[in-house]
Amino acid sequence: MAQNHQSAAWPACPNCDEPMETGDLFCGACGYDLSAVSRTPAPEDTPTVSLNVADQAGQPGQTGQAGQAGSAGQTGPAGAAGSGGPLPDPAQGGFPPAGGSGTPGGPAAGESAPYAGDFELPAPDRNAGPAGPGLCVACRAGRVDADGFCEHCGHAQPRERDHMEQELGPVAAVSDRGLRHHRNEDAFGVSVTALPDGSPAVVAIVCDGVSSATRPDEASAAAAAAANTSLSAALGRGTHPQPAMHDAIVAASEAVNALGRNPEDQDTDHDSHRRLNSPACTIVGSVVANGLLIVGWVGDSRVYWVPDDRAGAPARLTEDDSWAAQMVAAGLMNEAQAYADERAHAITGWLGPDAYELEPHTASFKPDTPGVVVVCTDGLWNYAESPEEMARVLPSDASERPLHAAQMLVGHALDGGGHDNVTVALLPFAVPGHETASAR
Repeated sequence: MAQNHQSAAWPACPNCDEPMETGDLFCGACGYDLSAVSRTPAPEDTPTVSLNVADQAGQPGQTGQAGQAGSAGQTGPAGAAGSGGPLPDPAQGGFPPAGGSGTPGGPAAGESAPYAGDFELPAPDRNAGPAGPGLCVACRAGRVDADGFCEHCGHAQPRERDHMEQELGPVAAVSDRGLRHHRNEDAFGVSVTALPDGSPAVVAIVCDGVSSATRPDEASAAAAAAANTSLSAALGRGTHPQPAMHDAIVAASEAVNALGRNPEDQDTDHDSHRRLNSPACTIVGSVVANGLLIVGWVGDSRVYWVPDDRAGAPARLTEDDSWAAQMVAAGLMNEAQAYADERAHAITGWLGPDAYELEPHTASFKPDTPGVVVVCTDGLWNYAESPEEMARVLPSDASERPLHAAQMLVGHALDGGGHDNVTVALLPFAVPGHETASAR
């Protein structure tokens, strides 16, 4: 729809460069108060005027920046009334606006008004205790609205999934939002179950939501939960780990497909696929049981093998479903050329209603030395792509301290830039009769 009036809009948040929309008062990513800064008018509406602000400051009827005229009592950025919403209320802890003559707290007549600049928000009180239920973690005064923002200072509140950690017996996993994304679209599931003979089976599932799809965070959570549940149940019944992994990926796919179905349309006509939404994610998983190492995947999340004795050769146990992998497999590019291309991470396999025919990949290995299985999303392996690089950044005591090692790997990705969500699960693989390298 055409609009005759064009409002000035932020192209991006001035604090974190997150894209903005017309009418936004706070940045959805970092909570920056956009109402505190004057919006620049469209170029065709901006006159070129040379004014001496200091000479005009304090004159009756003139306040704000650039000596823009306004009636007495008008204050705020650019001297425009209502140019970013109501001003902070001093009674609520806000800062009073800089004023001209006759403004409480402003300069006396004849003095130059200081540059008003951005409104500053009160810094968190480091001596204050924890924020109470429903209170902002930053200012500890404002209430948090349904969208997760403080009604007083606008600060975005941390979500439960921004950072997750779990340690369950020998397996541990860590997931982090990263430094650039506004939410964590990764998910994981870990479990330890008993096989019919009483021996343990250790499971780790990692899913990465496809950001360009709808509800990727829900897709990854549903897939991880479904696959973890399916694997644990099948292994407990005595199913071999490799077919159990295949069935778990199918179960995960069905869980993601269910997110896109409209229940009102399920029993209507044959054209129901047109009523499907398109949530999507990738999946990778590993099972350690009875001396076997089983992996399964769809997409570009990976499994690495790192022996405890770093003199041994590490290995990557999965092959990406991606454009780069296809180019390398077809002999059209070498790996360095393919992954340097901007299309490298375009995936060719995923879980979701609009995915191609589902083809779960599974593989079975039987290592003869102890080591660690690294199950991760591309948010980690982008910063340690080759098996040798992954072995270098994995702490040497990862078999004994898997949670600490997973934390260190996530920290490595964040230190490298944290451009994506980061998730990693570690499964130590023990071989009877072998001691770990750190125990020697």
